[in-house]
Amino acid sequence: MTNLAIAHARLRNSRLIGEPLASTADVVGWFGAVQSQDTLGALWAVAQRMAPGATMADVGGSLDSAEIVRTHAMRPTWHFLAPGDLRWIQRLTGGRVHQATGTMYRRLGLGDAAFALAEDVFRDELAGGRWRTRDELAAVLADRGLDVSNSLVTTHLAMHAELELVICNGPRRERQQTYGLVDERVLPEVGAPPSRHEALRELVIRYFRSHGPALVRDMSWWSGLTVGDVRRGIALAGDRLETRTLDGKEYWSATGAFDPTPDVIPDPFVRLVSNYDEYLGSYTDYSPVFDPALPKARNVGDVLGAHIVVRDGLVVGGWRRAIGPKLATVTVTLLVPLTPADIEALELETAAFGRFLGLPAELRVAQG
Repeated sequence: MTNLAIAHARLRNSRLIGEPLASTADVVGWFGAVQSQDTLGALWAVAQRMAPGATMADVGGSLDSAEIVRTHAMRPTWHFLAPGDLRWIQRLTGGRVHQATGTMYRRLGLGDAAFALAEDVFRDELAGGRWRTRDELAAVLADRGLDVSNSLVTTHLAMHAELELVICNGPRRERQQTYGLVDERVLPEVGAPPSRHEALRELVIRYFRSHGPALVRDMSWWSGLTVGDVRRGIALAGDRLETRTLDGKEYWSATGAFDPTPDVIPDPFVRLVSNYDEYLGSYTDYSPVFDPALPKARNVGDVLGAHIVVRDGLVVGGWRRAIGPKLATVTVTLLVPLTPADIEALELETAAFGRFLGLPAELRVAQG
């Protein structure tokens, strides 16, 4: 396999090309989890895997109604999860997140007593379908005797409660997130993996079917699980997964997904991909999707630190968004020259982003 072949397989397996998925829950469930600390970017990433015309109002509405859930999961960062996957994924990976965050818990002076008090407050305040913002919960925590003058205290108390399946997102209140109780927002799982081994097998299959071809250490980083756990999951997956070696590296994917059923990749094919999109942000090794013509200039890190422009599956530049009340501006910085046909495809993609937002969108292009 060449790097371009890996990029094309990842395009198909991450559902950036091929048959669209029917719903937000289908998109999130396909991956297992979708990184979402940039909520707008994550909503756009979900919409890109659905039929053309999915809007921010559509996808955001499914977040408000708990068709998908936003919470801290796996690594200590925000993710979308399908409701039926929330509990078993947290039980599988939550302990590793607590372990990774233990130093910060101790630095903030947080222990079992503080966590238990915070959970009592959250249950009291959110019971009966009441929604509260983090600041509103912080005020009650302070009234109950916890020192939350450092905002990181509330952040970590809430994250701990998310990992313990006490709270998750509630409906958005304008631009603010609220919290609700998991037991009120999310019905118990139906058909969830009943044992840790089965949960491990399921998450490993989900990762490699949606992110493959990928390395074991990629999945370890993405999930927070140990390399040993990932290898055990691969063994449990049996013939659901297959492996190939490229440049001395062992890549894994769903069986048959190294060479998926050919899809007609538009020529040209250009996408405005969000900064934490699963196509890009879920690996320790980015080299297979970097265009070989990318320069080694000093500003490359700055350009690629924003959102990412992908041509034919390969990274060629970055983009930034500015959203006003009447106009969205997409400013693209190219590190690799594009053809006039590529630029036309970029204009069409910018228009699609505007339709997602419900605004006209203007493209501005600069060379890096």
